[in-house]
Amino acid sequence: MSQEKRRQKAKFRILKKNKIWVTTIFCLAVTLLAMVFISVFASSLFTYYANKVILDEYDAISYMARIYDINSVEEGDNIFNMLNEEGRTYYITDNHGDIIYINGDNTMGTSKGIVELPTIQFDGTTVNEKVLVYVDNATEGLLETDEDGNVSISAKSVLSWLYSVDQRANINFDTERSTADLPIWISVNVKGGTQKFFGKAIFRVSMTDIMFLGAFLLAGMLLVVCVIFLMIANMITTMLGQRRITNAFFTDPVTKDKNWMWFCYKGEQILKKRKNASRQFVILDLVFVRYRNYCVCHSVSEGEDFLCQVNKIVKKNLKKQELCTHYASANFAVLLEFSDKESLEKRISEIISQLEKIDSEHKFTFHVGVFFVERRINPKNKKFAGRKDINIEREYNNACTARSTLEGNDDSGIAYFDTELVEEQKWIDMVQENQRQAVENEEFVIHYQPKYDPKNNELRGVEALIRWDSPNFGFKAPTTFIPIFEKNGFIPEIDHYMIRHVARAQKAWLDAGYKCVPASVNVSRAHFIEKDLAEQIRDDVDSEGAPHELIEIELTESAFFDDKKTMIETICKLKEYGFQVSMDDFGAGYSSLNSLKDMPLDVLKLDAGFFSGDFDDNRGEIVVSDTIKLAKNLNMVTVAEGVEFKEQVEFLAEQGCDMIQGYFYARPMPADEYILKMERTKAENEIINPES
Repeated sequence: MSQEKRRQKAKFRILKKNKIWVTTIFCLAVTLLAMVFISVFASSLFTYYANKVILDEYDAISYMARIYDINSVEEGDNIFNMLNEEGRTYYITDNHGDIIYINGDNTMGTSKGIVELPTIQFDGTTVNEKVLVYVDNATEGLLETDEDGNVSISAKSVLSWLYSVDQRANINFDTERSTADLPIWISVNVKGGTQKFFGKAIFRVSMTDIMFLGAFLLAGMLLVVCVIFLMIANMITTMLGQRRITNAFFTDPVTKDKNWMWFCYKGEQILKKRKNASRQFVILDLVFVRYRNYCVCHSVSEGEDFLCQVNKIVKKNLKKQELCTHYASANFAVLLEFSDKESLEKRISEIISQLEKIDSEHKFTFHVGVFFVERRINPKNKKFAGRKDINIEREYNNACTARSTLEGNDDSGIAYFDTELVEEQKWIDMVQENQRQAVENEEFVIHYQPKYDPKNNELRGVEALIRWDSPNFGFKAPTTFIPIFEKNGFIPEIDHYMIRHVARAQKAWLDAGYKCVPASVNVSRAHFIEKDLAEQIRDDVDSEGAPHELIEIELTESAFFDDKKTMIETICKLKEYGFQVSMDDFGAGYSSLNSLKDMPLDVLKLDAGFFSGDFDDNRGEIVVSDTIKLAKNLNMVTVAEGVEFKEQVEFLAEQGCDMIQGYFYARPMPADEYILKMERTKAENEIINPES
């Protein structure tokens, strides 16, 4: 996976993470902790208060029990009179539960339990006391008892009990002090455990305490509500902020609609869905042809407005689970579902037709590349499986590859991606992977095509042509790799390779005693952006020791439409160093007479297109004839390329063409065959029978 792809997936993972959930969980956790804290604190506060009251009452009743316990039974009424002065209701039972003595009414209820009081002082000793308590008939239900028999008096139990209408009438309310007396019974063992002393205790609940506790709880709850409110506000703010960031991340600056990142994100979701596994999808690369020309003639802003209209029209034609977005420049990525190729092509043609009619004052054309997204089949059950390995960038690139085959065609068109394009792309990749090694191993070989004087058939020159003799791919013509080098920027390396090898060969042939003629070497258009090109060529030739006059530098006609000033300076330097300079393929494009006027060229090569097909056309003869005359008037040598027939040779000889290069005389040949040509030059000058 490429670095860019990994970065994109990382961005998608960040967007997929919903940070609102983090804030929500944090909010709930803080709220829960706050409520637990407040509840525990309030409960602890009330429990402390309740235990303190019970402890005070227990001290009073246990004091009475100890008085009874330390006095003998013989004292009789004196003891009970003393206890009665405490003003409490109490009674004493034996170990069978029979009442020995009672003061007041026995209103003890049936509910009971054990209360573990805080640490207390008893006879100067610190002890932890467990007290058996009973409720009163009036306070039945006040205590909460667990499975182990332990009871507690909580704020919850007191409040719920106080608001019980049935029980409230039996409770003593002190309206002046705003208190309620809740009776409970406390049991103390006496006489060595053979008797029990039961005293009626009063658990006094102050309305002020209840109100304070309620106010505390209310304040705590309000605090929690405020915290929740603030967190909810933060959640909303975070959510809106994230939505704004997401929208900005997924918004195209031109159309103000969804962008390419969204197309990749959403498109992969759609294609990976299991329910879409059996459905057929295509990815389109839709391009507005000559968009730059439209912007030049109008303005960039009008061009962007036009792209917005294109986006709207395409989206109007989309169905559910279909996407369209602006990719870059004038390119749009489209995801369509289809049932068969015929209906798909009809639908695409309809979209193109609508786009062509956006403005009646202009003729718009669109190119569409189509890539069919593959459906995977499970080999086990022969059913369609999900497209888990889908890569939108790869699929869209395939659509772009298909669309690129329409380049150069000004009419609207549709091109489909096929295996030939895959093989072509693989070949491009293989060439680029092996180009450097091929130069280092000198796998590129030079072939030579002679140029002859049509008047006497004398060898006057030769053109050096490159071939690739690869041990891995076999023998390859220049058309299979030179265009790739021109696109990837490797062509200057090939130029230097050619110049050095041709100069090396010329030097070797001179040393061997052959009569050498100038060899022309084509220098790419891209190479002329370097201002020191003339010096580079000079150094290459000098490094091989060849005379400069035996090297001719060919420039294609299209190169003259680049940096004209740099071009003229380079040509002048080359001529100053003793090299001949020629214009190759004159007439192949839009020839400019200004090029001939401004460029100090030595040789003019007429393009082979002048001589292809039927040469009996008088118009063609007139153009060729006048071009030769023009070149001679400018002191330029003329060379005709692609000549194959005797009649053409005779016509060119009559018009004064200096040299002819073509199959009529010879095809491009390896160096060893060209050496034989040089050896036979004298004999061939004496007699040439082209028809043999």
